Amino acid sequence: MKNALRLTGGLLVVIALALATSPAKAQTTANGFYYPTPSWDQTFACTTKANCPRFVVLSNFGSAAVLDRETGLVWEQSPGDTNGDGRVDDTDREDWFAAQSRCNDKNVSGRKGWRLPTIQELASLVNPDPSVPFPGPMLPPGHPFSNVQPSIHWSATTSPGTSPTSHAWNVDFFRIGLGRVGADDKTMVHFVWCVRGGQGVDPQ
Repeated sequence: MKNALRLTGGLLVVIALALATSPAKAQTTANGFYYPTPSWDQTFACTTKANCPRFVVLSNFGSAAVLDRETGLVWEQSPGDTNGDGRVDDTDREDWFAAQSRCNDKNVSGRKGWRLPTIQELASLVNPDPSVPFPGPMLPPGHPFSNVQPSIHWSATTSPGTSPTSHAWNVDFFRIGLGRVGADDKTMVHFVWCVRGGQGVDPQ
């Protein structure tokens, strides 16, 4: 009996190791379990949407959310149209306070829990490659996002400015800026991209 238990236990260990070491497969949309424990030390090479194991469009979120398997974060699939008028323009930009409120109140497929990303999380989506076609946003090759503006997006992270709480960090996805990280007064208006998961903070 003991030998049989040892044999069964050994087989389970071998199967678990085989599954853990199997290569990640590209997925563009899926239901179910998507990734191992998130870790910021992993990278997935992507070239096209059909060959990109990094991003998974989540059909159980109505395909309105995207999992980044490198970080474990879930992003809005189409963040540009914040006012819901069916187009993306300057009227979709908001000040930092309105951006926080919009993400905190966001509901996708009956799920809340969204927030404005930290500066590190937002910058993790930058692809600082000058070969990105102009005027497209500086995003990784093979990404499945739409309506991401090649412009400045707010982060939740407060930055020292003229006073300790007046400025917040942001990321410029414009090609010429190559994903520049900067800071602006919170009363200025920029685009908003909400995220779900992670360990969000504001002050740093």
